[in-house]
Amino acid sequence: MDADTYSDIPREARKWAAICHAIALIGLIGNGIGFLLGPLIVWLIKKEDHPFIDEQGKEALNFQITMFVAGAVSALLVLVLIGIVLLVAVVIMMVVFPIIAAVRANNGEHYRYPFTFRFVT
Repeated sequence: MDADTYSDIPREARKWAAICHAIALIGLIGNGIGFLLGPLIVWLIKKEDHPFIDEQGKEALNFQITMFVAGAVSALLVLVLIGIVLLVAVVIMMVVFPIIAAVRANNGEHYRYPFTFRFVT
């Protein structure tokens, strides 16, 4: 069965929406700030192509901004030791949730990250 039959969202839009989520993983491994820049750049370039790309790009960007803030707060809290546990939790979420989001977006599902503040609307 063709993947296009699972959703009324065009295959190309689903692909770019999934890339918005997945590129954060590449940025996380790369230069350290790429987890924010990757989704931002893809979203800015492709948001006009389809509303689904715009929606999922904002979702990916909001999650990465939230994780950046949570990571910064956790890093400060390392001084009182609880930050170590929080930092580990943030890193796990930064790896696991974008994978789930990319798969769901590729299937045409409107994925919403948990624990996310909506900075970009």
